[in-house]
Amino acid sequence: MTARFFDPDGDMYGIPTFPFHMAPDGYATRRQLRASGLRPGGQGVAAQLLWYSNRRRKSGSPPALRVAYLYHRDRALPVRPMTPAKWAALARANAAQRVCPECHHDAGYRIPTSLGMCVPCATPEEQHAA
Repeated sequence: MTARFFDPDGDMYGIPTFPFHMAPDGYATRRQLRASGLRPGGQGVAAQLLWYSNRRRKSGSPPALRVAYLYHRDRALPVRPMTPAKWAALARANAAQRVCPECHHDAGYRIPTSLGMCVPCATPEEQHAA
C-alpha cells in the first residue's frame, strides 16, 4: 500500500485521500456514478484518489500526479431524463457537424476538425485520380 497518499482523515490534503484502487465502499467517481444511472446532484467532492502516472510522460520528466474526485454514492441522485427539446437540440448539433462548409453537403460522417471540410473537398486531386 502506498502510504504517501493514504490520508483518510484529510489532515494532509484537506479532504480524505486514498491511493489508486484503494477507495473504500460508498465512494464513486463521476464516471462510475453515470454508469450506475446516477449524478452527484449538487454534492461537493467527498474524497479523492491520488497516484503517479507515467502515461504521456516525456523521457527525463518526472511522472505526473493524477487525481480522481470521489462522491458519496448514497447522496447521488438519478440522472435527469432527456426531454424532447434536448433530443432535438442534440440532433441539430450532430447534423451541423456533418455539413461541409465548402460544398454544403451532408458528408454522412462528422467532419474532421483537422481538415475543416469533407474529405473530397480537402483532397480533390486524389479523388480525380481514382
